[in-house]
Amino acid sequence: MAAMLTTLAAGPVLAATCDVEIESNDAMQFNKSSIAVPASCKQFNVKLKLPKVAMGHNWVLSKASDAQGVAADGIPAGLDKAYVKPGDARVIAHTKVIGGGETDSVSFDVSKLKAGDSYAWFCSFPGHASIMKGTLTLSK
Repeated sequence: MAAMLTTLAAGPVLAATCDVEIESNDAMQFNKSSIAVPASCKQFNVKLKLPKVAMGHNWVLSKASDAQGVAADGIPAGLDKAYVKPGDARVIAHTKVIGGGETDSVSFDVSKLKAGDSYAWFCSFPGHASIMKGTLTLSK
């Protein structure tokens, strides 16, 4: 019983780490709708993972107010640029577009986030951003 209590008690400590794994699928869904980034992290890492059979997706982070513009401006950039406009200062971080069975990770400097600001993450593959999205907050 003591071992079980120790395992359960360790759960919240693990939740405060500086990384997250997000999975996506062919139903154009992410397995999370929100991410809380601990303010104590210097860097935060996002790992995107797709099942063996899945269409292409990526993960893009921007301020919520910039998300629609970032997604629209990324479409002409094309697949080889991960549907992200090169040099777009509104983009805080993004993965490449990956296909079935692949993973990709991206790290970003937590100091780029400001307490109280609203952040959004989404898949910028054309037509996906309106459904495949979530929120990111800076937590204490």
